[in-house]
Amino acid sequence: MLSKIHILLIFFLATLAGLAQGRHSIITGKVIAKDGMPLLGATVLVDGNKYATVANDKGEYIIHNISEGKHIVQASYMGFTPEKKEIFVTKNKRHQNIGCDFSLKENSEALQQVVVKAKTEKTKIETEGFAVNVIDTKEASLRNLTTNELLDRSVGIRIRQNGGIGSNVEYNLNGMSGSAVGIFLDGLEISTYGQSFNLNNIPTSMIERIEVYKGVLPSHLTGDYAGGAINVVLKKDVSQNNITLATSYGSFNTSQSDVGAIIRDKKTGLAFRGSAFYTYTDNSYETWGNSTTYVNHLGQITRPYRAKRFNNTYKALGGRFEVGFADTKWADQFFIGYNGSSNYREIPHGVTMSVPYVGRFNETEAHVMLLNYSKKDLLTKDLTLNVNAARSYRSTYLQDTVGIAYNWDGKPREVIEFGERVPLKTLNGGQQGKKVISNTNRKITNMRSNLGYLLTDGHKISLNHKYESTDREDQDLLNPSKEDLATLSTISQHIISFNYEAESFNKRLLTNFLGKYTYNHTNQTEYQISTSNGVNSIVKKDTVSTNSNFGYGATISYNVIPNLYLIASTESSYISPIDNQLFGAAELNILPNTKLKPQKNVNYNLGFRLNAVTFLDKHKISVYANSFWRNGYDIITKQAVDVSEIEEEADADIQVTKYVNLGKTQTLGYEVELIYIYNNRLNASFNFSKFNNLSKDEPYYNQQVINEPFFTVNTNFQYRFNDLFQKKSILNTYYTVGYVQEYYTVWGQPEWSKTPYQISHDVGLSYRFPSKKLVASLDVKNIFNAQLYDNFNIQKPGRGIYFKLNYTINKFL
Repeated sequence: MLSKIHILLIFFLATLAGLAQGRHSIITGKVIAKDGMPLLGATVLVDGNKYATVANDKGEYIIHNISEGKHIVQASYMGFTPEKKEIFVTKNKRHQNIGCDFSLKENSEALQQVVVKAKTEKTKIETEGFAVNVIDTKEASLRNLTTNELLDRSVGIRIRQNGGIGSNVEYNLNGMSGSAVGIFLDGLEISTYGQSFNLNNIPTSMIERIEVYKGVLPSHLTGDYAGGAINVVLKKDVSQNNITLATSYGSFNTSQSDVGAIIRDKKTGLAFRGSAFYTYTDNSYETWGNSTTYVNHLGQITRPYRAKRFNNTYKALGGRFEVGFADTKWADQFFIGYNGSSNYREIPHGVTMSVPYVGRFNETEAHVMLLNYSKKDLLTKDLTLNVNAARSYRSTYLQDTVGIAYNWDGKPREVIEFGERVPLKTLNGGQQGKKVISNTNRKITNMRSNLGYLLTDGHKISLNHKYESTDREDQDLLNPSKEDLATLSTISQHIISFNYEAESFNKRLLTNFLGKYTYNHTNQTEYQISTSNGVNSIVKKDTVSTNSNFGYGATISYNVIPNLYLIASTESSYISPIDNQLFGAAELNILPNTKLKPQKNVNYNLGFRLNAVTFLDKHKISVYANSFWRNGYDIITKQAVDVSEIEEEADADIQVTKYVNLGKTQTLGYEVELIYIYNNRLNASFNFSKFNNLSKDEPYYNQQVINEPFFTVNTNFQYRFNDLFQKKSILNTYYTVGYVQEYYTVWGQPEWSKTPYQISHDVGLSYRFPSKKLVASLDVKNIFNAQLYDNFNIQKPGRGIYFKLNYTINKFL
């Protein structure tokens, strides 16, 4: 699979390189005020909106691929009178560079008109009443940052990762995690795409923005969630043809490359979007914390033990290719596509790090067919339809056949037998229990439909339907005789929801009411060999369960004064267990538990958002704050060790776990984010999240839920230098500090189970060359080589240095 996609990628690049040699004409110029001041962000339109761009901080702009003939070019800027000019592109000339400058006159009346329309997509989402923040990926895409690293620096989010790149990831939103939190890619659950296409390896260059919701979700993300969701919105703009290329290399033999392309025929509307990536790393970082142990031939344990991780290689290859039409009479967007990916992941240890593995690995493949359709004014005015669907074929292969135990020095453990030191054999022939060679096949159908209608100005209703089904087959490849006895499992879900959105009091008050009905069906068929009186027989066991429930929610946003919004939301909703929680995932060290019950959550959020306010001419400040109160029942969480059931610390060194229903919990907390901008050059942000997620059951009543960071702080600084080494060049510098408060990993909170507080420092810089095509960046992560931990005290990578190059081609076709 890897080699096939690699060949397709090479062919794809070669084809695009050939296309890049076509003829082109361009318009270039400057947009300035009458006093000569450059107008950063001025809009330049050609022939209404056939071609469009914005001016940079020098007032300069460029528009490519202008067709022959006469064109009307218009420049506009908030608070200034628009200006139009006529240009002419000569026929049969291969390359033309047409200059067109503008000098705009200030107009206070125009300023009032533009302000009404100047609400960005980010501002619109953040002021609709949801507890949400929107993350822009434009700058991050130029650096060596994964999507998960970008999320981990945002307010209220903690990325729980079992090691380096490629390791298992869980997302914690202010104390909610697992199936309570939805992870979406363009509105579809990211699990549809398999383990090889996830937020760990999807390049940020493919992403337009990331929406992080805490609590109530908007209608297009309606689902079986209560803790919130992360929705990654991929780039969809096909207004300008371009190719982007990026490659990076860094510590632990880590290399990452990606390519993206957009090609559109403006006459027919036919467009192509494509992107691909490749990731490889040894993950060979050093660990020296309390989780790493060494056991000598006498059974004596050394803890901590300094060691370099091994059997930890990860490589992934993937691509996403879509073709369709944009901005036509019959569709705003109609795309069909293919998303393919595969990976190879070595598994270095179990749930904790105490026992290293050798030879345990898994491989995955995923083939996904995609359909996306959207149309405003469908059949009648103000009726909108959106359909997003995928059919996925996934496979997960797992192998574990090495029967010798190892130490963290990379050598076999030894024991004394008959007076001699010999390698220690594992009990059941594998590194983690029984010897195993298995394959799990999944067929997933996931479809969302949204029909919205604008009743009258400011009043909209929408009807939403989500259907998702997973057919799972677990095969034992180590025992071919059991080929016909594979375990078959099916999960299907229907969710129907209704939304009513209203704007009142001159659009200062926004309200949204949600009601939803969920139906779940689960079926598992297992075959077991039974022996009676020396005769073997096959026993078939069917486990069937169904449940249904109602949920509701509401949001409100009130624009008190310009730029200041009060926001509030509430929700009561059920969360059903998912595939891996019910039936297990051996490659993730998860055992099955088919007796899981749905969990229920009642959430309340109250906060405010002050959008960017300018003072003293060059200073801007914005503030976001939110408080939350949650009551949870039968919470689905990973089973943890209870101090009352163990005798010593070594008993907490577990290799596998499973999901269980915890009981009743109550959470009360708050999050704050402050952003300061000076002269559009210095950008500083500070955020923190603090909550008490307490058990309300005995024997640990009012004790903080274990294995969960509950106080995090992030500080980010960015400063831009213009023309530092070359004219028209831009140098951006970055500095980030992250803090995680100490927390416990064992019920009863014994001192030895404490994960110590953590402080990490990252620095970076990116340099955009004058051509604006090439950007080089350098990032140093965890510069002081601090000890960083996550789930069950698993140590994360130390200091790492990474270099990246980005190149853009936009002068073709």
